[in-house]
Amino acid sequence: MDVDASQYAEITREMVKSGDYLHVYDRGADYLDKPPFLFWASALGMKLFGINNIGFKIPSILFALLAIYATYRLARLLYNENTARVAALILASCQGMFLMTNDIRCDTILMAWVITAIWAIKECELNRRWHFVLLGVCSLAFGLMTKGPIALMVPIFAVMSDWVLKRNWKHIFNPIHLWDGFLISILLIPMCIGLYQQFDMHPEKTVNGLQHVSGLRFFFWTQSFGRITGESPWQNGADLSFLLVNMLWSFLPWIFVLIPALIYNIAQLIKHKFKLQPQQEWMSTGGFLLAYLALGSSRYQLPHYIFVSFPLAAICCAGFLQNISQNITFKKWHVFYATFFTIVTLILFAAALLLITYVFKCGMLAIILWTIAFAFWLYMVFTKKLKETLILPAALGMACVNFFVTNYFYKNLLSYEVGAKVGYFIKEHNIPCNNIFAYKMKDPLNALPFYAQGIINRKDSLHQNAYFLVSNQGLDDIKFSFKDFEVLTSGKLFKVSELTPEFLNPATRNNACTPYFLVHIK
Repeated sequence: MDVDASQYAEITREMVKSGDYLHVYDRGADYLDKPPFLFWASALGMKLFGINNIGFKIPSILFALLAIYATYRLARLLYNENTARVAALILASCQGMFLMTNDIRCDTILMAWVITAIWAIKECELNRRWHFVLLGVCSLAFGLMTKGPIALMVPIFAVMSDWVLKRNWKHIFNPIHLWDGFLISILLIPMCIGLYQQFDMHPEKTVNGLQHVSGLRFFFWTQSFGRITGESPWQNGADLSFLLVNMLWSFLPWIFVLIPALIYNIAQLIKHKFKLQPQQEWMSTGGFLLAYLALGSSRYQLPHYIFVSFPLAAICCAGFLQNISQNITFKKWHVFYATFFTIVTLILFAAALLLITYVFKCGMLAIILWTIAFAFWLYMVFTKKLKETLILPAALGMACVNFFVTNYFYKNLLSYEVGAKVGYFIKEHNIPCNNIFAYKMKDPLNALPFYAQGIINRKDSLHQNAYFLVSNQGLDDIKFSFKDFEVLTSGKLFKVSELTPEFLNPATRNNACTPYFLVHIK
């Protein structure tokens, strides 16, 4: 999906083709935005499975499974086996997880490293064994190489808030942390060498419109903290409520558990005068709240930034639901959530049916599958044993609904991206990429070089003996200037990451789309 996922896929393709894993390039140009670990992991996937969707996506999907497992292990340490399973199921079935494993970004891997680091630190707190020390150190280092200092800050928020409220000064001021920091620094050396060689050694390079750009300073400061101080040019006016508003869909349906859980846990903390009881934990709540405040302070925010803290949110929800299930005073809450989750899932099933019958008419097979899935869900919901589990019907409903979103809605939606369709055409017909140019095309074309498997540049002028990807305006220019040309393929494109009611309505969809043409000027 354009813009980010296809850009990262193309960067990885170029890395695999060149064999240069220290320096990062995007369509031949120096790239300074994200650290290299996503590209390294995806490059390994492409080495094993080929330069294709599977090769790019498999590593991130495996890291999603690691995040679920680490959430389970941490929750088991903080609570018990049943709560751990609930926490893992909540994380696995939230809407953001389904999105992360379709629209691949750094956040899936970042989330996995962060929660794995917190789990390893908790294990070391209980019994410092060398393999958990190594796991924690590697997780923090690889997290830093995935998306920068936020990978270090979230574990600090989670662990320190718990230790401070428990007055656990022995762990806070343990000098052995210096040794951990030294090991992390050692692991960061390859990335730092690449950044220094590519940018710090070449102050003459122009990066994002600036010269004398330090790759090391950008990575360790500007990209993260610079968005708070204003040093970073990235700003979109998002305020502190931006991430919470977007969690209404990205952490669906568990966001309606998370908010009461946070309020309850804060109230309990105040009740105990900001000192935790031995059986209490504040890693999940404190880590989530402090991470939210840090991310929400940025002057540039996107909905997926909060995904890094979803495992902590899942544990927080699971602990709260355990109280509801075990405490007689919460009996009304149990009845409320059982009803509420059923209603929310019914709405989601209705939305899925709308997508496959009206937004995109997907045929009788899709309707039959939907009917089977809905009937199975109804049977499971009204089974007494399943009703008592509280969250399993909602989790099952989320999985069923996202089956249709992934295999029908996304599949049809992405057919309106020019990159994949034209890229496949170029590769199939063996058209040399160095003789193809985009002319007066404003829409994102990041996927085009990945699927064509060659860099395709933009050009401001037309000439003979070349291929041009154009819109209506470009085609008019070709018709005006040349007589001998051929339209090889055409279609309609839409920026699918910015859906509008006009596009979702089949009757007005053509008005929202822009025609495109691949033209050979002879």
